[in-house]
Amino acid sequence: MNRDEKVKLVDNLHDRLEKAQGVFLVDYQGLSVGDLNQLRSDLRKTHAEFEVVKNRLLKLASHGTETEAIIDHMKGPSAIALTYDDVIDPAKALVDFAKKFKKLTIKIGQISGKELDEAGVKHLAGLPGKDALLGQALSVMQAVPTSLVRVLNGVLTKLMYALKAIEEQKEKSQQ
Repeated sequence: MNRDEKVKLVDNLHDRLEKAQGVFLVDYQGLSVGDLNQLRSDLRKTHAEFEVVKNRLLKLASHGTETEAIIDHMKGPSAIALTYDDVIDPAKALVDFAKKFKKLTIKIGQISGKELDEAGVKHLAGLPGKDALLGQALSVMQAVPTSLVRVLNGVLTKLMYALKAIEEQKEKSQQ
């Protein structure tokens, strides 16, 4: 690559790193091209990108982004997985792939400028996905108004029984 191509690559990568919600740095040494293509495919299904980049260029592109938090870990053969939306599904894909292919090592991750070591990425992968978390939050928010309606309905029902009892008592007293 000549200098102009490298500058374009660094600028493009810098823009993508600025937009990324999460970045995972992995060591891919020992994986075949077919294995890497399978990993790319797995990550693409989670709306994430996977790219092998020279550390020097990645460090240059990282300056001024949240990925700068993991710049010290950019040593040796490295590749990055970028996600722009949900960070849980790509973490799951990486952890699952690393279980199948022991040669893939998760070095570190970064979410919103916070470092996640390999154990942190595995913990993140164990969380339910974004859709499941939103569903849980929605069910909790829906439970509060439903309970309030039940309580108010109970109060009104008891009031109606009391009024009915008073009406029946007045009818008996008039007879």
